[in-house]
Amino acid sequence: MTTGVHTAPSAAPPLLQVRGLARHYGTGTPAFRDVDLAVRPGEFVAIVGESGVGKSTLLNCLAGLDDWQAGSVHHGATDLGALGETQRARWRRAHVGFVFQAFHVLPHLDVAQNVALPLMLLGRKEPVRVERMLEAVGLEGLGARLPQQLSGGQLQRVAIARALVHGPSLLLADEPTGNLDPATAGRVMDLLVAQTRDHGAAMVLVTHSQAAAQRADRMLRLTADGMRSEDGGTPAG
Repeated sequence: MTTGVHTAPSAAPPLLQVRGLARHYGTGTPAFRDVDLAVRPGEFVAIVGESGVGKSTLLNCLAGLDDWQAGSVHHGATDLGALGETQRARWRRAHVGFVFQAFHVLPHLDVAQNVALPLMLLGRKEPVRVERMLEAVGLEGLGARLPQQLSGGQLQRVAIARALVHGPSLLLADEPTGNLDPATAGRVMDLLVAQTRDHGAAMVLVTHSQAAAQRADRMLRLTADGMRSEDGGTPAG
């Protein structure tokens, strides 16, 4: 399945490579096992599945937020399993943009300050970049407002601007349109796809939304026993 705009060249090496990944909960109950996944630069992969199968947990593993019991996760030449907690945090700051269903904006910071957080953590001061990102998400002129002065759709766009402002090569999105009306959801997906295409990022989207999943180059279904294709592609790309 393709958006008809651009697909990553098949010869490009994967930016994200997952092999044989397995994750158990604290009780020993498996969340998933034998997950293989490869995502190339400029490629958008959607992951669907039943509630409780571990989709959000998988996304957390891809971001190095959760540990796993078997298998490997590589971002380019970086083996996330070989990194300590501090090293993973530094890697995330530099390379990952994470969009959650909950906005996770800081209420005591204004919109521009919230968007600038990833740059600040990297020691970068780029107010012009923040302004351009606010314009890109349709929030120009609102940088001085506090989060409580914005609508839900605007808050999600703040979260997306924050996730994209530092130019991440890996974009992870967990139900980013779940709280939005269809029109706003469409605009949010436009922004995420544009970042993937225009900047050669790799995007993995977890969603229950069929409309959002159909925008992807490939749709994969996560089960307790691994990953399978929903549309004729392969999890390994």
